Amino acid sequence: MAPERLQKVMAAAGIGSRRKCEELITAGRVQVNGKVVQTLGVKADPARDRILVDGKLLQVAPTHQYYKVHKPRGVLSDAGGDVGERRNVLDLAPPDAGRLFPVGRLDLHSEGLVLLTDDGELAHRLTHPRYEHPKVYYVLVEAMPTTPALLTLRHGVDLPEGRTAPAEVEVVYGVPDALKLSRGPVEGVWLRIVLREGKKRQIRQMTGAVGYPTLRLVRWAIGPLLLGDVELGQCKALTPTEVRTLRHAVGLETATPRPKPSKPSPSTRTSTRSAYGARSPRAKAPARGFDKRRPPRPR
Repeated sequence: MAPERLQKVMAAAGIGSRRKCEELITAGRVQVNGKVVQTLGVKADPARDRILVDGKLLQVAPTHQYYKVHKPRGVLSDAGGDVGERRNVLDLAPPDAGRLFPVGRLDLHSEGLVLLTDDGELAHRLTHPRYEHPKVYYVLVEAMPTTPALLTLRHGVDLPEGRTAPAEVEVVYGVPDALKLSRGPVEGVWLRIVLREGKKRQIRQMTGAVGYPTLRLVRWAIGPLLLGDVELGQCKALTPTEVRTLRHAVGLETATPRPKPSKPSPSTRTSTRSAYGARSPRAKAPARGFDKRRPPRPR
């Protein structure tokens, strides 16, 4: 194979995301043919070159693994650092899964979809801001936001890190039927928010800045990948179709032609659209304890 940038070779081997691999290189933890490499841009061929990461020989994975996890609140999504006795999402993976890393972090008190994989290039394309892949969240706030507040959330909120990019924000009357919520706050107003960037604790900062602190935050989708009916705290391998769809969405695989669907009869049509950059699945009735009265219109 032709030589490629070292960080890309490492990511393809499952060492981590491309950004993480760049950090390993600049920290002097990578050797190529006996020489320490600390400069980004160096190219290597894993079939010819001897690449060591922390003294271990790099071996390109023949196939990649992909799992989706329903992260509960109180579980860390970051596998690194000093986590002490606290569980992280890797503890939810099958014990024989091998080296995996999380894609799409959630803070300690948030819940929902986290992708586990050893596909570093996929992880890079899903998380790097320049690719702008949508992530869908259901966010509970304590009261109906005013129209000006909703407009600010949609058009951009000024945060210490800078102004947020435009976002899709709408009031919904519950969460998707398949979503299994953990115990926690249920009274308030649910918002569906779609982001195409990922600042730290961004949604919590956004809603707090307009006067409506986040009570609960659940991620439903990363690109075309839905959390679906994965039970709380469970891990589920992606189906071949989910893998192909995800890799095609980030430009790593060509689309597989699909047969033209037959025209549905009026009785079988639904108004639900794909969650990939579109409207969410039909929302279910509010959970017990949720105020079933229709919230007032934004002022």
